[in-house]
Formats: sequence, C-alpha cells, structure tokens
Amino acid sequence: MAGRWTQFGLYGANGVPGWVALGREMDRQVTGIKSPVDTKRGLAARLRYLDSPAGREAMARAGITTRPRTIAAWTAGTRRPLPVNRQRIDEAYWDLRRRNLAIDWQRRLARTGTRIEIHPVDQRNVTRGRARDLTVRRVTVRGYRIWDDIIAAWINEDGEMLDIVWDEIITDLGSDYDSYSHVSSIGFGI
Repeated sequence: MAGRWTQFGLYGANGVPGWVALGREMDRQVTGIKSPVDTKRGLAARLRYLDSPAGREAMARAGITTRPRTIAAWTAGTRRPLPVNRQRIDEAYWDLRRRNLAIDWQRRLARTGTRIEIHPVDQRNVTRGRARDLTVRRVTVRGYRIWDDIIAAWINEDGEMLDIVWDEIITDLGSDYDSYSHVSSIGFGI
C-alpha cells in the first residue's frame, strides 16, 4: 500500500497521503447551493432538492425522523425547522449532491478516464542534501473497476479503500512511485 515513508516529514517535507488529497479534490468539486441553510432561500432550495425518494433516504441517513406532513410544512414555508434539523437538512443535501454527482462521474470517468495531476510534497523546508528530485506528474486513470472503487470509497468515506486505489494509480509512475505516496495536492477535471 502507499505510504511506506515510515517517518514522513522527518527532514522537513510537508504534504498529505495521496488518498487524502484524492478525497479532498473530489470534495472540492462538489458544488451546490451557496445560500446558507439558515436563510429562507437556502432552506427552500435544499428542501426542493431533497423532495424525492432519494432525498428522503438522504434525510433519513442524516437523522431526520419527522413526519412527511412536517416536512411538507417546512417546504411550504408555513413552519421553520429547529436549528438541529436545519443542520441535518444541510447534511442530507450535501450527501445527496455527492451521491448524484458520483453516479454521473461513474458513467463519464469509466468510459473516458481523466488525467490526474500529482503535485509532489513541498520540500522547501527539507534539510539540505535530503531533498528528492520530484516533479509534477500526470497520469491518465481510466477503467470501470478503478473508478467504481474510487467513487465507492469516496462516497462511503472509506480511507483504507482510497489508499489501496491510490496505490494502484501511482504504480503507473514507474520506479519512483512511492515518492508520490504523500503529495502536496492533486488536481483533475471531471
């Protein structure tokens, strides 16, 4: 598995495990409603988005146990949810956004793949003579199995699986693949 640097940062390198950077980049690409859930507009938009069987499942996962009649009153604007439920509505909204985007990503990425740009660890503070010669690397990741694994691990917040998949990605870099088990960041377009 990736991350064989047993004492990462001992000489001053700065970065995160590659699988963490992969998850962060996927999270960064999830966009949605900008208005806060505490505003009338933000709450109404979230409730409209959650008005579906998948949305009700997301609300249940977030811990919303109110009756459908209460949710209908929230949607109509005749009642306002308590702060704890507004927070849960927001969690349900972002959960559903992630899941809906994941479905779209699985269709597109498995077929076409995508190029991932891997930025090596920051070595500005590395002890003189200990820095490695690392450059930005680019690798194209394609295939149904690998993207299914990446997206399933991301949705389920399964760090162990993301680590395994990251290891598969960096092995395509050749003999210095382990130098990219920790990175400063990664980027890709979906």
